[in-house]
Amino acid sequence: MDQIHLMNVFVAVGEEEGFAAAARRLQLSPAAVTRAIAALEEQLSVKLLLRTTRNVRLTEAGRRYLDDARNILASIAEANQAAAGVNAAPKGNLSVTASVLFGKAFVMPCILRYLQDYPEVDVSAYFIDRIVNLMDEGIDVAVRIGHLPDSSLKALKVGEVRRVLCASPDYLAKHGTPRHPVDLQRHTIIAASGISPRVEWKFGTHDPLVVRMRPRLTVTSNDAAIAAVTSGLGICRLLSYQIADELAAGRVQIVLADHEEAPWPVHVLHRESKFGSSKVRHFIDLLASGLREHRQFH
Repeated sequence: MDQIHLMNVFVAVGEEEGFAAAARRLQLSPAAVTRAIAALEEQLSVKLLLRTTRNVRLTEAGRRYLDDARNILASIAEANQAAAGVNAAPKGNLSVTASVLFGKAFVMPCILRYLQDYPEVDVSAYFIDRIVNLMDEGIDVAVRIGHLPDSSLKALKVGEVRRVLCASPDYLAKHGTPRHPVDLQRHTIIAASGISPRVEWKFGTHDPLVVRMRPRLTVTSNDAAIAAVTSGLGICRLLSYQIADELAAGRVQIVLADHEEAPWPVHVLHRESKFGSSKVRHFIDLLASGLREHRQFH
């Protein structure tokens, strides 16, 4: 049997965890699916699936082969698209991820413009405050803030953001404005996106000073942290774009600006590929251009 056909059948069985469900997905008969899996296992001389009367499970070799087969099939699909001239008309599904506030404020407008420009593309946007593994979760494009570890992903720098300390004018009027990082130990601290009972904030770019504090409020949502700051509870460290509206409206003030760390880079990431997908390339171009227009990232 054709190797690509066998791989397609195996991927369907592995993802659906069943022969009948895979048959429905591929519009094949259950017998044809069974024959394809048997032929593949005989060809490879290895057991890929464990079958019982109730379910189908992947062996260790099957799990590894499933990942490899997915990558091979994706590369074939991209090569076919490039050869067919899809570059002239992006189509298909594009998946994008970013943090919640960043995604809503800056990525979403680019997505809307992209959908208007390319009516044959659908977009799945995942705005979540955690690091998403593009390879494992099948995401095409991500926006990351911070220094990147070495990886096989392609990265395009589009700007920088500052990590700033901020408080409301009412809080500073009542409790005073800190003049040095060690003064923070006498203030009420709000910690964003953390679960530790203590926080350590670094200050300065050369030979940084580390100040350890016990926050009075710890939240895992940046929205909640901003609400606590504007209510006058205390001082919080956030990214500059996250408080841009509050700062412009005078609801918060930045403190200790002279002691800030070096800015954090903002990158657009996408998965490594031999063949350039037009839907990804066009979106990256639009997104990079859109992000570079914002003064918050300079």
